[in-house]
Amino acid sequence: MTEQAVIDQQVRHLLFEIREQTVSDVGASFQVAEKTSYKDLVTTVDKRNEQWLDRRLKEIDPGCRIISEEGFGDHVADLGGHVWVVDPLDGTMNFVMQQHRYAIMVGLFIDGQPTTGYIMDVDTATLYHGGPQGGVFLQTPTTNTRLQSPVDKHLHDSLVSVNSMMILKGEHNLRQVALAARGLRMYGSAGLEITDVLTGRLGAYISWLKPWDAAAGRIMAAALNLTFVKIDGTPADVLSSNSVLIATNNAAREILQLVK
Repeated sequence: MTEQAVIDQQVRHLLFEIREQTVSDVGASFQVAEKTSYKDLVTTVDKRNEQWLDRRLKEIDPGCRIISEEGFGDHVADLGGHVWVVDPLDGTMNFVMQQHRYAIMVGLFIDGQPTTGYIMDVDTATLYHGGPQGGVFLQTPTTNTRLQSPVDKHLHDSLVSVNSMMILKGEHNLRQVALAARGLRMYGSAGLEITDVLTGRLGAYISWLKPWDAAAGRIMAAALNLTFVKIDGTPADVLSSNSVLIATNNAAREILQLVK
């Protein structure tokens, strides 16, 4: 087994461990605080998960650097070497308000190249993992099945998910995008909306994403022949926050025409 395969196996095992603890946290008491506003929450679970992930990734992949949401990672200004991007609890509002529809996400870049992404659907104990070198897989506690590239649907044949504030504010002509699609969905978890594009349940997802929101999905999108770009059609920057489109190639082309 190669060094990279050993790292991958250990990270997948780690994510199932953290998933079990996170599920048990739903029925326990945890503290909630506001970050930038009452709509931007952080919990003691976010912080605990991040510290756990950062510590174990440093053990699994010595010498790596980590970008993580709650500030426990490294200061990273470039993608040289092994760089992990960590979202310890994606969909914190859902976790707090609904105890439903939230994820844990990790992405690995090696010398700037998208290498392996991981998105754990905590509710269903389903881990989406993989990248351009070996393909993308859907893993449960008992199975590990390779995903095929989704059907390249057009916009009018697709359900799309759009960030609620972007569409309420009328940004980027997104109302017309929603009207041109077969239907509109909003989940409140970038990770779960991205996995629905990876599996073909959605034809497109559009949102303002920070590095930890986008990294894992970008890596797996590259392996499944999906478009992952800024809303203006230019390449998305791993280290910056961007308005991002992930979609089938046909839907992406049609969305970018409407946006422009």
